[in-house]
Amino acid sequence: MTRRPAAIDDESLIAALRLAAGRDPVPGHVPATARAAFGLRLPGAATALPVAAPAPRDVRDGGEERLLRFTTAGLTVDLEVTSMDGLVDLAGQVSPCPEEGTRVEVRTPHLTEARELSATGQFAVTGLPPGWFSVVCHRPGQVPVVTSWTRIRP
Repeated sequence: MTRRPAAIDDESLIAALRLAAGRDPVPGHVPATARAAFGLRLPGAATALPVAAPAPRDVRDGGEERLLRFTTAGLTVDLEVTSMDGLVDLAGQVSPCPEEGTRVEVRTPHLTEARELSATGQFAVTGLPPGWFSVVCHRPGQVPVVTSWTRIRP
């Protein structure tokens, strides 16, 4: 007599068999969510991938902020993420210092906040909902650079 592992209960086994047999319909919200996510892509954009961000010097470690860095050929996006009262604040810098007219968009699945960069390449967006976000850098005459999607929890 063969015994099933104790970690699998009858309901889980039946659900797995239904999925394997193709008899479990896809929930209605899944296709809508997939279409919305597909609509957020930027064809032709260069993707800035996450890399290790260096720890800042001479800064107290309050543990409340998170430093992220994304890079692609010729462009780096540094982000400081802070959570307070259930919302997320992003302070960022694009380097090397971009030319005039460069702007960024901070995107979530539900909203987009656009900002013109300062002369030093800095920007900030406050009051974002926690969850997934991506930053797009639009430089005049060049393809947009988009960071990979990153999940921020409060």
